[in-house]
Amino acid sequence: MRERTIELLAPAGDMERLRMAVAYGADAVYLAGTTFGMRSFAGNFTPEELGEAVKLCRSKGVRVHVTCNTMPRNEEIARLPEWLEYLNDVGVDAIILADVGVLSLAKRYAPKVACHISTQASIVNYVTARAWYDLGASRVILARELSLDEIREIRAKTPRELEMEAFAHGAMCVSYSGRCLLSNYMTGRDSNRGACAQPCRYKYALMEEKRPGEYFPVSEDERGTYIMNSRDMCMIDHVPELMEAGLDSLKLEGRAKSAYYAAIVTGAYRHAIDAAAAGEPLDPVWRDEVEHISHRHYSTGFFYGQPGQFTQDSRYIRDWQIVAKVESCDETGRAVLTLNNKFRAGDVLELVGPDVRPQTLTAEGLWDQEGNPLEEVRKPQMRFVMKLPRQVPPLSLLRRQADLSPQ
Repeated sequence: MRERTIELLAPAGDMERLRMAVAYGADAVYLAGTTFGMRSFAGNFTPEELGEAVKLCRSKGVRVHVTCNTMPRNEEIARLPEWLEYLNDVGVDAIILADVGVLSLAKRYAPKVACHISTQASIVNYVTARAWYDLGASRVILARELSLDEIREIRAKTPRELEMEAFAHGAMCVSYSGRCLLSNYMTGRDSNRGACAQPCRYKYALMEEKRPGEYFPVSEDERGTYIMNSRDMCMIDHVPELMEAGLDSLKLEGRAKSAYYAAIVTGAYRHAIDAAAAGEPLDPVWRDEVEHISHRHYSTGFFYGQPGQFTQDSRYIRDWQIVAKVESCDETGRAVLTLNNKFRAGDVLELVGPDVRPQTLTAEGLWDQEGNPLEEVRKPQMRFVMKLPRQVPPLSLLRRQADLSPQ
């Protein structure tokens, strides 16, 4: 097992994404049950699935953090003790929460579980961090709006026993610490109860009262306005500085994103942390991996000042597509895979996997499960056999370059 220099905390929106995060190097995962989590549209985990997730993670030495970070109403908080007791009994490592009432219930009904204070609590100073510690929290997840210098000061002026976590990669919210009322106002979906409709990313125009249906762009160009756009955060080039600031955990955003995203971003930051711990520069091939996932234009968040906004459009950059996932592979490279997107013999693909350096290959040697040769694999989720250039572990991926960005 690798030495833990700083925790790599990866998102797990469902069991498939959890398996990917674990395989690609996460030290811990964060996930939610079907209630009380801030991403109600992620797959999430039933009580039975959560028990299975804890067992899997235990077998791999990976910790499990469960989100209970909504702001529950009366009827919701009445149901919370039963859920907290289950989390205590099933053996999760930490509960992520934002409400002081939830903290009081967690200390009573889940005494064996650590309490981590969510970024939703907007912790931006050392007094607040210490106050949460005095109330029984073992970790604070700092607000995204903090600079690296402010984090250093908070670290210097709080008990060393209080752990500190910060987001290092992923989507950022245009509202302060994600506390937005816009979604509730426009759609009735409350972002503070896990149901944000992301209206900040809609395309807006101006309509005059007496000219219904006639739209006037409020924009830098004729396509519309995206004045509330937030860039995505990417701190992979600055992992040594994050470690030097005294953080205990680097968090990757993305519980609502794909299993491919969970795998690639976790693997990239695993290599970045390991390189920083060894005092070595990050191999550019792993830095390039964060360009292979769906993302908006990157920034370094607020760590070095205002991130600025990208106002041309709100499109995601999607330049790569997963085509198949490896189930098993023998020492000769003969692999059994499941198909995600069709491809043909002769197509140029790329192979990547848990600690597998990305490698370009030309697809050849395709067979069905009965051993019949194939020119093309087309049916989603079909199992097939393919000759790979080397032995790779399960959950390795084949991908190809494809511009999937919406226009």
